[in-house]
Amino acid sequence: MTTAPADKALPEVLASIREDFLALPERERLQLLLEFSRELPSLPAKYQSAPGLLERVEECQSPVRAFAELDDEAKVHLYATAPEEAPTTRGFASILVQGISGLTADEVLNIPDDYPAWIGLDNAVSPLRLRGMAGILSRTKRQVREQLAARSS
Repeated sequence: MTTAPADKALPEVLASIREDFLALPERERLQLLLEFSRELPSLPAKYQSAPGLLERVEECQSPVRAFAELDDEAKVHLYATAPEEAPTTRGFASILVQGISGLTADEVLNIPDDYPAWIGLDNAVSPLRLRGMAGILSRTKRQVREQLAARSS
């Protein structure tokens, strides 16, 4: 498991999620991930009717789509879909949606790229699944950077 460097403070929600996972014995962490999978928020109506607006996350084995949107105050709102029959992937998407939504663009861009490794699931899920969560995070950051650049031009 990767430990958080002292100079890399996590946003409060992501830090709390990490603490929740690390407080459990390894064998119970997967159960918490499954609980997160049941908490993935539904898409807003504007995305339900146009799912193509969400970007496919190729690193995920399951068909996951995600989109980070900046509001007028540069707060990030992350939306994602993942099939119910893929609870691990859906759980990862839910963690990021819940942990990122409402953060500032800078806070999102400062989330360590290896955050998925910080929650202590190394032995509970495959490296391929952890790479999928990292893929959701990297796409989110890229989308935020692109929207910030578009506002600047």
